[in-house]
Amino acid sequence: MSDNEEQIRTLIEQWATAVHAGDLKGVLANHADDIVMFDVPPPYEGVRGIDDYRETWPPFFEWQAQGAAFEITSLEVTAGDDVAYAQALLRCGTPQELASQPANRLRLTLGLRKQGERWVVAHEHHSFPDIPGEDERQTG
Repeated sequence: MSDNEEQIRTLIEQWATAVHAGDLKGVLANHADDIVMFDVPPPYEGVRGIDDYRETWPPFFEWQAQGAAFEITSLEVTAGDDVAYAQALLRCGTPQELASQPANRLRLTLGLRKQGERWVVAHEHHSFPDIPGEDERQTG
């Protein structure tokens, strides 16, 4: 594994730990000021900029306080010298959701770029598979 891939893997694992802990400062760390995020809940056109990204997290943390899991089950990183992407699958759901759909995974794709000597997340995309008949997820 290259040094860049290792740095990015650590960045993503620390981000996931911060999300699970409800640590907003940790969630925002290593994100570009001009981040673009496409998430499961609206807005449908996505979130643009670090201020709007910051505002998406408190409702998620409230939902997560019900005992929801947020844990990486697989993570793949591809990195060049100044750009990279990563894809991951995460267990994300309340105990009841995970019991009723144990194989369901949150899909995460990240686009990163090097700013100076550090990596930052410039694009973040979250999605769940569309499971016919399943109630809309209430994750944020």
